[in-house]
Amino acid sequence: MEEIALALFICLILALVSKRYSLPPIPFYIIAGIAIGKSGLAIVPADAYSQYLSSLGLIFLLFYVGLEMRPKSLRERGRTILLSGVIDLNVNLLIGFAAALLLGFRPLESFILASAFYISSSAMAISSLVENRRLILPEAETIVWMMVFEDVLLILLISLFSAQAGNPLTFILLTAAVLAATVLIVRVLRRPIKTILMRTDDLPSLLTFTAVISSTYLAKLLKIPDALVAIILGSSLAATSGAALDRLSQPFREVFLVLFFVFFGITIDFSGGFSPIVAAVLCILAIGSKMASGILVGWGLHGSALSGIEIGANTLGRGEFSIALAAIFGSATISATVAILVVATSLVGSFAARYSEGLKDWVSGERMRAPGTPGGAAE
Repeated sequence: MEEIALALFICLILALVSKRYSLPPIPFYIIAGIAIGKSGLAIVPADAYSQYLSSLGLIFLLFYVGLEMRPKSLRERGRTILLSGVIDLNVNLLIGFAAALLLGFRPLESFILASAFYISSSAMAISSLVENRRLILPEAETIVWMMVFEDVLLILLISLFSAQAGNPLTFILLTAAVLAATVLIVRVLRRPIKTILMRTDDLPSLLTFTAVISSTYLAKLLKIPDALVAIILGSSLAATSGAALDRLSQPFREVFLVLFFVFFGITIDFSGGFSPIVAAVLCILAIGSKMASGILVGWGLHGSALSGIEIGANTLGRGEFSIALAAIFGSATISATVAILVVATSLVGSFAARYSEGLKDWVSGERMRAPGTPGGAAE
């Protein structure tokens, strides 16, 4: 219990500092975990109790992802989502996979690393749009739909990695049956669930917490991915009262997610096969690949490379989902590499998003310069 109290106190201080300077808190939580954990001062061990509490943060995060997935919206904006998502996927996943292979990782490790390399932080992207007052820009909607596409891909990636163990056919059939049962139960109980969620006492919070914990516990008993069950549960319940569920689950998500990032950092071990040079190369490539995919999306949807710079700058940061994939499926080396990747890209992405207008002005100014003249075309 002392470990959790210390972790929360440190996170409170870091959250205040990050908010004061408009920086993403996630990298600071990870750094704090590394500092007090196995690779640092080793004053906070990661015991089973603390790891369980921190895993709840991941579960509620994925439940929130499900709440944000509305099939109707996906159908209405299918072309925009598909075009931006496919460009983002192909550029970043291919670069990440090729780089990991060339840097010595095995094919499966490379794919896990490439998946973490590809997925941006939805929380960082949306919060940067809000904090930097970019929501009025036409590129903002494209960024939001890119995040939706990545959330959908997250489901497929979790399913793919989970199916590696055991009999794939049995795993797929059992998972499909549980997911279908989850959707069916929610639909049958839709009216009483909505009635409970409209109450003003403690029942809505109790229902939300019980539903998430019970469904993931069942998934663990059946040895299917609890992360996938949490996403589908959230998507199914969104049709009852998505706004209420978002409000009810937010306190659980925010507190437990902080613990998840800290204890992820605590478990990081740099003494194994981790290579700082490999991590640095991947960080540089991750920044370059997101900017490249952003520019391509800007050209494809907005007809402008400057729009692409805005998109790339706001999607640079990797975060919660990259950490989740590394924590669930990665080895110690991959987890350590992804931790550095998240810290570096989220910090660079924070500044890139804040100063994206200046970056676009600089690029447009450089493009207007005539070759061989110091002042540009106007001169």
